[in-house]
Amino acid sequence: MPSQMPQDHVAALSHLKAADPVLARVIDGNPAFDAEAWTRRWPTLDLFGALVLQVIGQQISVTAARAIFSRLLERFDGRVPDPDELATVDPEVLRELGLSRQKANTVRELADRFRDGRLSELELRTLSDDDAIGRLTEVKGVGPWTAKGALLIAQRRPDLVRPDDLALRRAVQVHYDLDHLPTPDEVEILARRWSPYRSLASSLLLASARQR
Repeated sequence: MPSQMPQDHVAALSHLKAADPVLARVIDGNPAFDAEAWTRRWPTLDLFGALVLQVIGQQISVTAARAIFSRLLERFDGRVPDPDELATVDPEVLRELGLSRQKANTVRELADRFRDGRLSELELRTLSDDDAIGRLTEVKGVGPWTAKGALLIAQRRPDLVRPDDLALRRAVQVHYDLDHLPTPDEVEILARRWSPYRSLASSLLLASARQR
């Protein structure tokens, strides 16, 4: 953990330790935890870029998602294409990069909506979590898992949890000594005690589970 942690981060950890004894043990056992480490696996992404990444990552491993996303970046000289650029890419080219037909259609639809203003990162920043997720999930192929992941990456929203995320469900099973893989509903109920820092709590559990 950095020697000069921001006060809001200190406050968040203190809140989580008081709210959940399991998280208290996780926090005490991970003094070098870096909440931003997982985002540094990727280039700096705006909301559109984060959405493209999350669509690519649906139902596949992180390794596979990274490979496909890297091929997309290579096509644009190592950078993330903006909506105008991606809208001009033939869907078959996207499929050659590794996207399924549905994912190719979804990222093209996102590009169209960001181009014509139906979606705007500036506007979405002004919306509550639920309203922003609602707007994003109007796009076919964008569900809550994808919308929340993109908002976490691009806007660092502090109180989001993805209860249907398989890695988080497994981490909860390990840390809470459950005899079964928790359902998304069970994770959702458990996560209520972490609010308003559910994003940080999720990151802590995931990072600690990976270390194990």
